[in-house]
Amino acid sequence: MSSEPIRATWRKSAIGYSADMKATVASLGFRRLNQVRELPDTDAVRGMLNKVSFLVAVEGEPWVQQRRARYKIPRARSNKKDMRGR
Repeated sequence: MSSEPIRATWRKSAIGYSADMKATVASLGFRRLNQVRELPDTDAVRGMLNKVSFLVAVEGEPWVQQRRARYKIPRARSNKKDMRGR
């Protein structure tokens, strides 16, 4: 760990993800998308950034947006088409 702070950017919305993921983004101090924060380089902050690495980009590390979200909360699908007989 170095003494210089970590620059992190919130790149992807947490809408549709679990409350745990939203709380982690909020605890990092992010309030809006594309916000850049300078965070202390501690083990706790590194762990939080690792947990939400698909939502937050860290300067100096490559960030690739996932094609399909693995952690999204599944929602019930409508069965209207089945009720109409199609």
